[in-house]
Amino acid sequence: MRLRVLGCSGGIGGRHLRTTSLLVDHDMLIDAGTGLGDLSLAELAQIDHIFVTHSHLDHVTSIPFLVDTVGAMRTQPITVYATRPTLEILRNHLFNWSIWPDFTEIPSAEAPFLRYAEISLGQSVSLAGREITALPANHTVPAVGYHLNSGRGSLIFSGDTGANDALWKVVNGIDNLKYLIIETAFCNKERYLAEISKHLCPDMLAVELAKLDRSAEIWITHLKPGEIELTMQEIEDCAGRWKPRMLQNGQMFEF
Repeated sequence: MRLRVLGCSGGIGGRHLRTTSLLVDHDMLIDAGTGLGDLSLAELAQIDHIFVTHSHLDHVTSIPFLVDTVGAMRTQPITVYATRPTLEILRNHLFNWSIWPDFTEIPSAEAPFLRYAEISLGQSVSLAGREITALPANHTVPAVGYHLNSGRGSLIFSGDTGANDALWKVVNGIDNLKYLIIETAFCNKERYLAEISKHLCPDMLAVELAKLDRSAEIWITHLKPGEIELTMQEIEDCAGRWKPRMLQNGQMFEF
């Protein structure tokens, strides 16, 4: 499997700051934030599957534009995978004819541009030899992370999460773990905001990483614009022994 980072920022501003979008091979997305908009029309048309971690706008904002842009170019609907609560939010508050048309009914209910596939926590979906499993996340709305497993290696994406003991129970059982992408949205002076919004700050990240029993490359995502250097310095100060590095647009991971 090959994962390409299209967006990994907690906000926007300039061409280097795009919200969460991870392209797996050529046909699969983990979330669909603003980073998706940098793909060419031909690349967009090849996306068949979108695995959504949760319903917040920075993770789903490009789904409506993607479907509207390439739906008529394709012979099959784009499939959005998410837990039942997240799918309900997308139905009720995004594809609801008020914010955006319901593309599960366009051009017809029998041949739509978009379809939903419900997944459950711990459930694995196999697509052309690739296994994608929904992992526990602890956020302000129903949320999951994802375990991507090629058989040769695994990548974990935490999604948006605060303190999360349940995640580490799963991660510590993965024998072929290579990469861990984990969020740290706030600097330490904003720990209160991190706690009430169920994100991490560097001190909280260090506590979480202490629960990791396996070796892996650790990459930090969802940094807030304007606090990137400060937050990464704080991560180095309190979590440096794990050698976390900052995720950046355009990075590739093969596993």
